[in-house]
Amino acid sequence: MEVLGQHITALRKQKGWSQATLAQQMGMPRHALTLIETQKRKISVTELQKVAQLFHLSMDELLDPNFNPNQPLTKPKPMIAQPTLRMNIPATSLEKMEQVLLYVLQKCAAKPNVGETVLYKLLYFADFNYYERYEEHLSSATYRKLQHGPVPKELQVLLQQMQAAHKIEQHKTQFYEFAQTRYLPLVAPDLRLLKASETQVIDQVIHQLGDMPAKVISAYSHEDMPWKATDYNAVIDYELAFYREAPYSVRQYLPQDDD
Repeated sequence: MEVLGQHITALRKQKGWSQATLAQQMGMPRHALTLIETQKRKISVTELQKVAQLFHLSMDELLDPNFNPNQPLTKPKPMIAQPTLRMNIPATSLEKMEQVLLYVLQKCAAKPNVGETVLYKLLYFADFNYYERYEEHLSSATYRKLQHGPVPKELQVLLQQMQAAHKIEQHKTQFYEFAQTRYLPLVAPDLRLLKASETQVIDQVIHQLGDMPAKVISAYSHEDMPWKATDYNAVIDYELAFYREAPYSVRQYLPQDDD
C-alpha cells in the first residue's frame, strides 16, 4: 500500500486536478485525500474503487508496485494494422463478457479457492486458449501484465455494474490466512449467447486449473508465453498465444516440412 498514495498523486496531477477537485469527485474532505496521498491514512475498499473508476483502472493496477502512473491515461489512437497481424482485436463486448463471467461463476464460484485472483486467471486462460484454438475472441477482454499475473482491464467496471443490477454479489472472506474477495452469481448465464465451442473451452480450463489456489495459478500464468513476452503494465497481445509451448498450448500444429 506504500506506493498507492504516490500513484494517486501522479494520476491526479496528470489529469490536471487539484486535491480539492479529486476529493469532491470522491465525496470526501480534502484533508482526508491529503492524508491518503501522503500515506498517513489507509484508504478503504470503497474509496479505492472510486479512484479506480475515475482513472479507468483496476484496483490491482493501482496497488501494483510496478504500475507506471505517469503513462498517458487517454485512450491511444487506433494503430494501423501491421501485415504480421492476422486480425484486429474487436471492441470489447461487455454483454458477452458478462455471460462468460456468469458461466464461470456458475461453474466454480462455490469452490473455496476461487476468489478474485483465481477468477481473473481462469478468464485469462479461457480467452487465450479459445483464441489459440479457433483464432477468434471469446470475451474480447483486454489483459494487462501485472505483478500477480494477467488482469482484465474492463472487469472492475463490469463487476460494479453487475452488482448494481443484482446479477452478482461480492463477499469478503478468508481463505486460510489470506483475505479473499469472492463473487457469487445471482442469475444464470444466457447460454443462447455462448457457443458450444466456447463453453467447452471454459469447462476445460476450469477442470484443469479451477482447483489451484491463487498463489499457484498466478505462478502458473507467469510461465505462459503471452505473459512472459509482455512488458509490465503493457497490454498482452492475443497473437502471442500462437508461440506457446507445452503444457500451455491447446492446439496441435502440423509439422513444417524441411526444404
